[in-house]
Amino acid sequence: MTVVAAYLYRNGIRVRAVSIDEKIDCAHDKSEFVWIGVADPTPDEMRNLQQTYDLHPLAVEDAINAKQLPKVDIYGDQLFVVARTAHVDDGSICYGETAIFVGHSHIISVRHGSARAHLELRHDLEAVPSRLAQGVDYVLHAILDFIVDGYLPIIEGIEEEVLAMEQHTIDDFLGRDEIIRIFNLRRQLLRFRRILTPMFEVATKFVKLDLPCIDAEARAYFNDVRDHVRRVQTMVEDLREVLTSVFEFSNLLEQQRTGAITRQLAAWAAILAVPTAIAGIYGMNFQNMPELRTQYGYFIVLGVIATACTALYVRFRRVNWL
Repeated sequence: MTVVAAYLYRNGIRVRAVSIDEKIDCAHDKSEFVWIGVADPTPDEMRNLQQTYDLHPLAVEDAINAKQLPKVDIYGDQLFVVARTAHVDDGSICYGETAIFVGHSHIISVRHGSARAHLELRHDLEAVPSRLAQGVDYVLHAILDFIVDGYLPIIEGIEEEVLAMEQHTIDDFLGRDEIIRIFNLRRQLLRFRRILTPMFEVATKFVKLDLPCIDAEARAYFNDVRDHVRRVQTMVEDLREVLTSVFEFSNLLEQQRTGAITRQLAAWAAILAVPTAIAGIYGMNFQNMPELRTQYGYFIVLGVIATACTALYVRFRRVNWL
């Protein structure tokens, strides 16, 4: 396990570092609490945290397994919150998990597979002691907001790629690789939507329910998190529709171009059919055929062929087949 940070805070000021097996007797008001951040803990290390802070064993088991969808569980006067993080790796959206234990005087975040550490967030909060002094519920809001804000660059990056793909569709046919990429993006966005829906429900619970360790004054902050999740949900739905439109539009353009090529081939085939038919007739090996001994027959036949082909060409040009 990597103990990223473990500190005691009083009135929004960092007092000192603490160890994960050190029990701190904090004041009864919200201004004094312990904030511990760990990454990829072992079962034994999680059991140390469990014994020190009286964490519920079911919540500890979920935090170790790291295979949960976003949720909020209540265990007595403590909360257990699971949020899913997301980052892009080699063109694909990868997911991590952050489990958060919230008590009256402690907040413990357990990260698995997250590409973004909370050090920057901790520094930002420490820079505003009045905010940090409001207690663990405001720290919980800051962590959830930090996680949700990480979704937006991912969706914006996909949006840029989709818009470029949409412009390319107008200019040229989509290749096999691009079509495969469209279906991969649709599958990734569908999976992302399955993460966003429970994340929205988590934020909604903090807004509408009376939960331990969460003051009524903090609900407005969680409502902001819910708005951010809703915004990302809307962008995901819009992108899925755009990807569908790009694929359908590409098919329509391809059908249109194929139809135009087919008409051109049919027109030239009709034009070439005239000399082919005439040449076929006069190429028959019959001795008694009319006009075989006509003095100017050769030139007359060539003139008929040229006239017929020109007439057909003009006709096809008028109907935009050529």
